[in-house]
Amino acid sequence: MLELEQNRIPSRIDMLTAWLPRLAIAVVFVAVGSSKFRDPMWVRLFGRIGFGQWFRYLTGVMQIAGGLLALVPRLAIVGIGMLACTMIGAVIVWIAFGQALAAIIPGALLALLAVAGISEYNRMRGI
Repeated sequence: MLELEQNRIPSRIDMLTAWLPRLAIAVVFVAVGSSKFRDPMWVRLFGRIGFGQWFRYLTGVMQIAGGLLALVPRLAIVGIGMLACTMIGAVIVWIAFGQALAAIIPGALLALLAVAGISEYNRMRGI
């Protein structure tokens, strides 16, 4: 009976491994997403992409929303998925503009999001 009770109570290590990646994802993407609204570099970059500034706003909102959703345990996988979509788009754009080296950063973030998403999916399923 005591062993069953102990299995239901998550350890501090389990709590840290669940929350630290989600917190890091939230901090990074809320910061990057909010910079899309105030940093002139993003205005120039999205102007070069050619979709218009509405796309910069959409990307910023998706990154902020995805970062915040990553903090909600039941919705974390949705937020991570949203963020992964923005990183896939960033990789495609950098490669399409002939700057494959610049695609390394969003590619690395995409890989980290994939690992966090798989981990979150396994945690939700109880694996």
